[in-house]
Amino acid sequence: MAEFSLPKNSKIQQGKHFAAQGAKQPRTFRIYRWTPEDGKNPRIDTYEVDLATCGPMVLDALLKIKNEIDPTLSLRRSCREGICGSCAMNIDGTNTLACTKAIGECGSGDVKIYPLPHMPVVKDLVPDLTHFYAQFSSIKPWLRTQSPAPADKERLQSPDDRKKLDGLYECILCACCSTSCPSYWWNGDRYLGPAILLQAYRWVVDSRDEDTGSRLDDLEDPFKLYRCHTIMNCARTCPKGLNPAKAIAEIKKLIVERRTG
Repeated sequence: MAEFSLPKNSKIQQGKHFAAQGAKQPRTFRIYRWTPEDGKNPRIDTYEVDLATCGPMVLDALLKIKNEIDPTLSLRRSCREGICGSCAMNIDGTNTLACTKAIGECGSGDVKIYPLPHMPVVKDLVPDLTHFYAQFSSIKPWLRTQSPAPADKERLQSPDDRKKLDGLYECILCACCSTSCPSYWWNGDRYLGPAILLQAYRWVVDSRDEDTGSRLDDLEDPFKLYRCHTIMNCARTCPKGLNPAKAIAEIKKLIVERRTG
């Protein structure tokens, strides 16, 4: 279960309760609410939703709450297909995507919904991802080459080389893994975290990239890379079924091989 951090010198208070009148299949959702600018403590608002008139996913319930019960609720969402990563949040104690998390998969009690842990909150369920994206930019996530591009064709790779990218390119940068990592909680200012390191390895292992040495030089740092202690929260929580810890281990292996080779 991911730990959720509160704003400094604050405590969560019990907020409003929104009852569902005449609901055939009521389900209770307890949702974190906080606006930094209002100067108040965070609160938990409770909403009863009739599942008989709601879609099956947690995002369906959230949108029903926002559209029909409480329009002040703030959240991010876009594709609703588990591709964009916008609706990442902590649901029932696990970081995941609201659009792919079925309400029926949650525990039998109230469904508790919080923003991603250990990140600044813009409002309610919306985390501030500015630092996370700056870390992503720092690894230069694009093809870096020195040789001229082939005339009238793409830079090609063999099927075997392309297969090496499987389990890497599927990352949608939802930040579920990084915000479930205790090392990232405490060292997020310098440790790149599992999501960004998986993305870094995606370019290190790409056969078309010609700057592997510089990429490994940039990663060989006691904080950027070596704060990973193989806790494996990242692999357990990834909504795409990826294994960032394995990618991090491969980066470390390449650095060792370069030293000893």
